[in-house]
Amino acid sequence: MGFALSAMQLKSSAFQNRGEIPTKYSGEGSNVSPPLEWTNIPEGTKSFALMCHDPDAPLISNGTYGFVHWLLYNIPASTTSLEEGSGEYTKGVNNFNKEGYGGPMPPEGHGVHHYFFWVLALNEELNLKPGLTLWEFLEKVEPHVIGMNRLVGVYER
Repeated sequence: MGFALSAMQLKSSAFQNRGEIPTKYSGEGSNVSPPLEWTNIPEGTKSFALMCHDPDAPLISNGTYGFVHWLLYNIPASTTSLEEGSGEYTKGVNNFNKEGYGGPMPPEGHGVHHYFFWVLALNEELNLKPGLTLWEFLEKVEPHVIGMNRLVGVYER
């Protein structure tokens, strides 16, 4: 399938699609990941992965764009939701140079930023090692993506 939107849906009880992300989930608040739930899972799904990316952030390095806030993978196919602040599953490295979730924290006065929370359905249990960067992760999972979709939240300081 590659990277194309599918019928799978991602939602949060904390904010609506294109809605404002509550401060609690930002770097100015408790800095915990929001609750997430996904439905319409593609047949043949063996595992999931989640990521959060801010494409409105300034360029950072090596020709990449935006800012990676979260990368979580090796999520079993039996899992269809994460509770607020979930620390389960394998964590990749975000652009704060930490593993796990780092909430919205755009530069003051930089305007509204859009935070794309993505869920990927994979046709394999890849058992990837902890600490992958987004680009290392995407290289390994691209051939295995059978469904994906996003939830977009906004935040401004």
